[in-house]
Parts: sequence; structure tokens; C-alpha cells
Amino acid sequence: MTTESIQGVTLTAKANVYFDGKCVSHSFTLADGTKKSAGVVLPATLTFGTAAAEIMECVAGSCEYKLDGSDEWKTSAPGERFQIPANSKFDIRVTDSYHYICHYA
Repeated sequence: MTTESIQGVTLTAKANVYFDGKCVSHSFTLADGTKKSAGVVLPATLTFGTAAAEIMECVAGSCEYKLDGSDEWKTSAPGERFQIPANSKFDIRVTDSYHYICHYA
């Protein structure tokens, strides 16, 4: 099931802009203090690093991703999620746009 809206959040208005604008996100906090971000990756092949473990939820578009230490590209489409360990990295390939919610574990 794809998340379409999230109620009761505090949004950080200033965007997080990465890779010369190829990835833009907004951080938000739920009422219980849980932190997340929502954003879009535009067409590109990028490498992201993680501090905390993350779960990437696709809400629109699609991407291919490859976790650190793997040679296998996998696809993520709306309603699908993939996990990235803490202190790791992953490659992402986007041909159209990839809209996501990042859940920090």
C-alpha cells in the first residue's frame, strides 16, 4: 500500500537539496517524535551515504537501487520499500522521477 498523506506532522520548511538539485526533500517530525523525510529524485545515477538505517518507500515513479557490497540492481515501484543499513551507502538510478518517504530506523 502506498502512503498518500501523513497527518499531524511538523514540517521543516527549508528543503534539503542534494546533487545540484537532482534530489530534493523535506524533513518532518511526527507527533511521537519520529523523524522522516519526503522528497523526489530526478533522472540521475547517484550514490547516497547513510548514518542511520533507512527504509525507502516509493510513493510514485520508480527507481533501481544497488546496496553497498552488492552488484545486483533491484527495482522499487509505488508501494514497495527497501532497507539500507546504518553507516552504509547505496546507488540509485532514476529515469523519470522517484518520489519517496524515507523512514529512519
